[in-house]
Amino acid sequence: MQGRRRDSAVFTVIVAVLVLLGAVVMAIVFALTGAPTSLAIGVLLAAVPVGPLIGCYMWLDRYEPEPRSLLVAGLLWGAFASTAAALVLGTVGAFIGVSDTASTVWGAPLTEEAGKGLFLLMLLWWRRHELDGILDGIVYAGMVGIGFAFTENILYLAASHMGAEDLGLTGAQALTGTFVVRILASPFAHPLFTAFTGIGIGLAITRRNRLVQWGAPIAGYVLAVLSHAAWNGAAVRDFGTFVLTYVLVMFPVFVTIVAFAVYRRTRERRLLAEALADAATRGLIPASDIPWLVDLAARRRARAWARQSGGDNHVKAMREYQRVAVELGFLHHRYLRGTAPEDYAVRGQEHLGALQLIRPYISFPGQVVPTR
Repeated sequence: MQGRRRDSAVFTVIVAVLVLLGAVVMAIVFALTGAPTSLAIGVLLAAVPVGPLIGCYMWLDRYEPEPRSLLVAGLLWGAFASTAAALVLGTVGAFIGVSDTASTVWGAPLTEEAGKGLFLLMLLWWRRHELDGILDGIVYAGMVGIGFAFTENILYLAASHMGAEDLGLTGAQALTGTFVVRILASPFAHPLFTAFTGIGIGLAITRRNRLVQWGAPIAGYVLAVLSHAAWNGAAVRDFGTFVLTYVLVMFPVFVTIVAFAVYRRTRERRLLAEALADAATRGLIPASDIPWLVDLAARRRARAWARQSGGDNHVKAMREYQRVAVELGFLHHRYLRGTAPEDYAVRGQEHLGALQLIRPYISFPGQVVPTR
C-alpha cells in the first residue's frame, strides 16, 4: 500500500519567512537601543552557554540523529521568530493596560511558550516522519529554547549594562549580576520549559489513542506555561523566594527531566535492536549488520574500518548506510507499534532501495572487503 507523503514545502516557507521577519524585528529593536557597546557585550556573554547546551542535546540525539537543517531551523526559530512574536505581543499587552507584573508572570509564559511550541506543532504536522518519539521532541524543544534564550539574554544583559546607573551600580556590577543569574545559574530555563511541550509532542507520536494524540501536546504546553510562570513569579518577588524556588523546585525538575532524557536515550538502543532484529527476520536487512548499527562504539569502529580499507569514499558510504539503516529501524519500530506515519510504506521502500544500493560497496570489520 502506498502511503500519502506530507513533504510539504509549506513548512520550509513558513519557517523561513517568519524567521526572516523575526530577524528584521529584532534588528530594529537592537538598533533602537542606541548602545552598540552594550549590545556587543550582551552578544558575547549570551553566547557563553550556547555551545555547551547544543553539545548536550547533540549527545542525546546520537542514536538517531535528526537532520541538521531542522535543528538549525529550530535554533533560528527560537532566536528570531519566537522572540519577535513575544516582544510584539508584550507591546500589545502593555498598550491595552496589562500590568508589568501580570505580563511577566503570565503574559510572557503564555506567549513565549506558544511561540516556541508552534515550531514543534509544525514539525508534527509537516515533518511527522522526523519525530520518532519523546526524545526527539525534547531535542527539538531544546534547540528552540536555546535559540530563544540566546536572544533574550542579549536584551537582558545589554539592558542591565545600560541601566546600571538607575540602580546605583556600575555597568560591570549590574552586568555581573545578570550574567550570574541568567547565564551561569539558569542557562537551562527556556529549554526546560519547552521540554514539556516536546514531551507532549513525543507522546502524541508514540500513542494510538486519539485522546492522547490531541491532549498530550496541550497538556505539555500547559505544563510549560506553568513552570515558566512559577519561575517568573519567583523572579519578581524577593531574592529569598527566588533562591528557594530555584533550589526546591526548578533545579530538581531540571535534574528529573535530564534523567528522563538520558533514560529515553538508553532505551532507544534497545528499541532499535528489537526493530532491526524483526526487520532481519523479514529479510529487510542482514542480521550480521545489526551489531554494527545499534552500538555507538561499534558504529565508530565500522567507520574506522571503512577508512582503513577504502578511504574517505568508503567512510561516506558507511556513514550513509548506518544513517539509513537506523532510520529504517525506527520507522519499523513505529510500524510494529501501529504508530507509523501515513507515508511509511513509501519511506520504507526508499530506505530499502538506498540500503541495497550501498550495501555491495561496504564491509564491516572481519568481513571481506568488496571488490570494485
